[in-house]
Amino acid sequence: MKAGYTNAAQWVYGPYKMACHTYAFRSIFLFGDQPIYARGNGDGDFERASGIDTTLVNGLFAAREFQGNEQMGYKVALCQRDVAIYLAMALNGIFYAMLRRRGVRQLPFWLFLLIGVVPIGLDGFSQLFSQPPFNFIPFRESTWWLRILTGSLFGTSVAWLIYPLIGGAMDDYQPKEYRVKN
Repeated sequence: MKAGYTNAAQWVYGPYKMACHTYAFRSIFLFGDQPIYARGNGDGDFERASGIDTTLVNGLFAAREFQGNEQMGYKVALCQRDVAIYLAMALNGIFYAMLRRRGVRQLPFWLFLLIGVVPIGLDGFSQLFSQPPFNFIPFRESTWWLRILTGSLFGTSVAWLIYPLIGGAMDDYQPKEYRVKN
């Protein structure tokens, strides 16, 4: 978008909308005044900078479609939490590849639940159930740093749960001299 390739940018933004909510107030912005625009309850940084009222239902749709502008910058195609999840999985994949020959073990499932699922679940669901159409608890919007933290914990725990399984399965298809010995 910044380089003016709007059609190419749509090829990137479009598919990610199927995997992520892509709300601009929960996204990271590049090439603008600031990297993060927090949502208020109608009066946050995002509302002031974009002019979109996120307390209205059509404001939420507008925030999802908003890709940015010259002043604010352009949003990354995934939300902050998803960026943290995928970045943590990639970095931990590199660490796993470096440590694999040392016989690292799979993360126990109970620990995956404790450090990966519980924090992201508490943060995400408490936010979800505080906003329309639910409104079960007082309004709560998660902060960017909490979304990054819980996403990173989840991505890290997924990596250490799954990569050893994949590595072990791949060992069955390698010649014996290349197999990792546990």
